[in-house]
Amino acid sequence: MRAIPIDSSTQMKHLTEDPYPIYKRYRAESPVVHVASIDRTFITKYEDCRYVKNNPDIFSSKDSSAPMERAFQAQTLMKKDGDEHQSERNAMAMAYTPKSIVDVWQSVHVEIAEEFVDRLPQNETIDLFPVLAGPYAARCLAKLLGISNASDNKMEYWSQTLMDGAGNYGRLDSIFERCDIAHKEMNSCIEENTKELLRNPQMNALSLMVNAENPIPNSQIAANIKVAIGGGINEPRDALLIVLYGLLTNPEQLDAAKNDNSYWAKAIEEAVRWVAPIQVSPRIAAIDTEIRGYEIKKGATINTIQASANHDEDVFEEADKFDIFRDKKPHQAFGNGPHFCQGMHVARTMLITILPMLFQRFPNMQLTSEQDVRWSGFVFRGPLNLPIILKN
Repeated sequence: MRAIPIDSSTQMKHLTEDPYPIYKRYRAESPVVHVASIDRTFITKYEDCRYVKNNPDIFSSKDSSAPMERAFQAQTLMKKDGDEHQSERNAMAMAYTPKSIVDVWQSVHVEIAEEFVDRLPQNETIDLFPVLAGPYAARCLAKLLGISNASDNKMEYWSQTLMDGAGNYGRLDSIFERCDIAHKEMNSCIEENTKELLRNPQMNALSLMVNAENPIPNSQIAANIKVAIGGGINEPRDALLIVLYGLLTNPEQLDAAKNDNSYWAKAIEEAVRWVAPIQVSPRIAAIDTEIRGYEIKKGATINTIQASANHDEDVFEEADKFDIFRDKKPHQAFGNGPHFCQGMHVARTMLITILPMLFQRFPNMQLTSEQDVRWSGFVFRGPLNLPIILKN
């Protein structure tokens, strides 16, 4: 077996600013590569990423070297495998089922989307990140989780703080300190809502967990809610901004979606393939193994790079382009294997609800300029702003 090549030049700032050219080089030259600056081995090819995630007995999620455990003050279900992982995942699964989405959450999403779209000003230039994408995702998630008394601002702040912590591979104390403060606020909110939901059970994640016949420990209930806060806002928020950017910079594709509602769903899937909101997933080798002939020793820390997998030339033609007309192929933005994203159906429903509503209200909306949009992120990636002229 071959030794894994080491990249000593790539720094975190390069991966944060624009990782895609780096991943393209890795796929061509060394699809398994150790990035010295963050001391982790990157898996960059589509099939290899799928293989890692589908085999938790070989590549475990129990990677305590990643910053997530410190950021979340717990070993969350994201860092567990097998029955332990499944039991915690199942504890709130009923809130996320397709039936629950149709019976409960679809109407909630419509109501929330209408509220946010109705209050957008006409014929003005605004940034859709703070006035729409962020608070819309926050409000929908608060309802789903059963912490509806948490304000949009607090939900967004908690989510970003946890995500900053989970991506804090530089181990900056200031980031973890912000996480600690956020935990005190979240714990108080969860405790308050738990008391109410024990008196009046509802169909939401927190209620299902605290009212279960054999509930999981309170510490893990809180950890589950926090994991959902962390990942449940940034993914639909960033996906909404990405799909809007993709459509507004490709007028012929936008026209197709306006004239055929089936293209809205295709646009959503293409957007998260094109720029995966969650770009990286950590694993640790449970045994000595190999990928593509590269030796991976037990205990080696791994990052599957789904952002790179979704641009793999062996699977997607011209993958760097946003194209809702491309042939349908499964992407890895929502993961695969036991840890696939539990909230993916909810996220899709949120987006398919608000996208046509936006363009019905503002059929001639446009970006101020492609150059005005700023992108950032290594573990989690999306636009930092989306300045739009709201033309009706």
